[in-house]
Amino acid sequence: MNIVLNYCDKYILSPFIYSNNWPENNIWRQLLSLTVIVNSGAALIYILAATLSYYFVFDQTLKKHPLFLKDQIFLEINYALRSIPLMSIPTLVIFMLEIRGYSKLYDNLTLSKYGYCSLVMEAICFIAFTDALIYWIHRMLHYPPVYIKFHKQHHKWKVPTPFASHAFHPLDGFAQSLPYHIYPFLFPLSSHLYLLLFVSVNVWTVSIHDGVYSVPTRLKWAINGAAHHTDHHLFYRYNYGQFTTIWDRIGRTYKDPSSWNGTGPADLVRVILNQVNGINCSTNDASRKREGYEKVTNEGKKKVL
Repeated sequence: MNIVLNYCDKYILSPFIYSNNWPENNIWRQLLSLTVIVNSGAALIYILAATLSYYFVFDQTLKKHPLFLKDQIFLEINYALRSIPLMSIPTLVIFMLEIRGYSKLYDNLTLSKYGYCSLVMEAICFIAFTDALIYWIHRMLHYPPVYIKFHKQHHKWKVPTPFASHAFHPLDGFAQSLPYHIYPFLFPLSSHLYLLLFVSVNVWTVSIHDGVYSVPTRLKWAINGAAHHTDHHLFYRYNYGQFTTIWDRIGRTYKDPSSWNGTGPADLVRVILNQVNGINCSTNDASRKREGYEKVTNEGKKKVL
């Protein structure tokens, strides 16, 4: 975040906003600047990424699903925009510690022993580290007393849209973002790479709520995509992972997405619309998908680990 703050200080804040008597390294000035930057930046990334995903990726037929709520998109956006300022409060404390030099972030890549190759290694380690921690944090959030108080709201969206990606209880959202913040305090990480990764994980969070599974077939077994996460919203106790399916497989919470066997939300909507419009489909196909829908509606109500 120091990169963004330094850029704003140089081109916006120092020449146009702050008095010359208030130095750039003043802690209160930094806190005030970060508050504006973090809140506006988070809201902008969320709205921009979710809007693009909603209009260009999201399957619009999912809005006809029986579990899709009335005014759901408005409710998702409203909840997310009310949560982001509260989520930013503990986040600001961590960013301040980074800016004040307490983390292992570095700006000069020439100081790295392996040069640009180190960026690849750091990115892989960052993803592996955060993927593991988020899995266990997510599972903890499904422990019934914790779930009811903090995580239940996010599962209000049984068939989520990209706008549900940040519609969390503030403490829920911060808890799941905590591994991203912890990493640079434990391991060396390029400041520029950290900024790129931070934006990327927010975009990824939007993408796993878009209802479309669009990764290469050979990687389907490993990547935790929207198909997996959609089933998590429906069935609760499967597919807690963030980036990969590794920890779900280790923790025995992995489940092949229902969309892979033709009983996913979009498949069920098509069956329902075909029947409403009088379009014939095979009896076996319709009954199988109806059976899948009944399983969704029954199991989807269970708030279990």
